[in-house]
Amino acid sequence: MRIRIRHEITQRFEPGSRNMAVTVRLTPRSHEGQFILRWTLDLNSDCRLAAQEDAFGNLCHTFSVDGPTDHLSVVAEGEVETQDTTGVMHGTVERFPPSLFLRQTDLTEATPEVVAFAESVRLAEDDPLGQLHALMVALHEKVEEQDGPALSGPLSAAAALEAGKACSGGIAHLFTAAARHLGLPARHISGYLAPEDPEEGESESAGVGVGAARHWAEAYTPKIGWISFDAGRNLCGTEHYVRLAVALDAMGVAPLRSTGLEVEEEVSALDSRAPQKLAQAQSQVQS
Repeated sequence: MRIRIRHEITQRFEPGSRNMAVTVRLTPRSHEGQFILRWTLDLNSDCRLAAQEDAFGNLCHTFSVDGPTDHLSVVAEGEVETQDTTGVMHGTVERFPPSLFLRQTDLTEATPEVVAFAESVRLAEDDPLGQLHALMVALHEKVEEQDGPALSGPLSAAAALEAGKACSGGIAHLFTAAARHLGLPARHISGYLAPEDPEEGESESAGVGVGAARHWAEAYTPKIGWISFDAGRNLCGTEHYVRLAVALDAMGVAPLRSTGLEVEEEVSALDSRAPQKLAQAQSQVQS
């Protein structure tokens, strides 16, 4: 599948702001089942991008905006060719052993409620792969996915479980928190999801987060390795997913880190074979 992606972020600042440091994580890497055909980053400001990798091997770009200005716009755009690997990940950059991803964070804290939820899965299955699939199914039934700030500021694992509804980022937090409690390394993934049906981009019944940005999880089993799990959609990754960044939680995969008043985002991801009119945008504003 060939997926065309466009992701625009606008960061608002106090009028007249100067010397703002910015880091963006908006460049995906190639790996087995995902090949970057072309990818560009454009800014509305005249500055030099410094390419680097973060601790997890994500491709990042840092720059400073001299100003004065009241906003900054970054546009990432490109095409990615994908193949279905049944969710099994090979060829990804691995800077740390899987055991690092047993570490909980503030967003994935295993509260007593999260522990009880995870233990219910342990009772249902014995082997690691069976437990992960059971966890995905149980979470899908327990927490309803709703539109929300998938790219930044999603609910913590405990908050998602208590609310019974969350965006894809909050659901990923709960999955990773529960998996880590069960002794199964799990990590947070950001990326994009293209519609499975070209007509889905226009359909009123299109799924939440389809044709736009999305978060999901990857978990590790000794016999297979890393496997992607999207509990919000109750399935493992397919050729419709484009993997962007990996970390312990949503904070680590944030597409833009800076100081400012609010962020506006517009994202589209669709099969490049689909007619242009089917493009669907996801817009978000975070204060």
